[in-house]
Amino acid sequence: MSRELLDMTALEMREKFTSRELSPVEVASAALAQIERLNDDLNAFCLVDPETTLELAAESERRYAEGAPRGLVDGVPVGVKDVFQTPMWPTVKGSRVIEAEATLGKDSPSTRSLQRHGYVPVGKTTTPEFGWKGVTDSPLCGVSRNPWSLDRTPGGSSGGSGAAVALGMAPLALGTDAGGSIRIPAAFCGVVGHKPTFGEVPHWPASPFGTLAQ
Repeated sequence: MSRELLDMTALEMREKFTSRELSPVEVASAALAQIERLNDDLNAFCLVDPETTLELAAESERRYAEGAPRGLVDGVPVGVKDVFQTPMWPTVKGSRVIEAEATLGKDSPSTRSLQRHGYVPVGKTTTPEFGWKGVTDSPLCGVSRNPWSLDRTPGGSSGGSGAAVALGMAPLALGTDAGGSIRIPAAFCGVVGHKPTFGEVPHWPASPFGTLAQ
């Protein structure tokens, strides 16, 4: 597998999709192969569904073939922190007390916006239970590891997302942040983490941290 492909940014992918130098299915397949190869050690993803991911990548590829890409991230693989609702996948937030089936068929403003722009979700990234810690471990999903040193933490609570981006499992991943839950993993994993201005990117269901959380 080309290291260049795994290191490519979302913008670079989008340009190559448009020029037809690269296909969304090729990129999604590479991301899934990287997850399969490394996730047993890292535990960056708590849910991976290759069939759905490749189906959405194929839909994106058809849009490019027709000269009608949907939006800014059409075809780009994205990891989704498991606090954001996704209609096709359960959202259990690292907890044993959430009924997984009851969360299906729902989405969050962030995932809905990404869907309008044609993203290709590659799975749900691991979070501590309810996203309440600066490290990433939970009774349901276990311990996530730092991509640079497996005996260290990737930080939290968006530790799965930080580790995933650092190792080329996806060029983009969603996170949430009240007291550092995007910024800590970004620093620990050596990637860029952006906590947006409050209200710029709506988050629902609302965080227990209230207006601290973005």
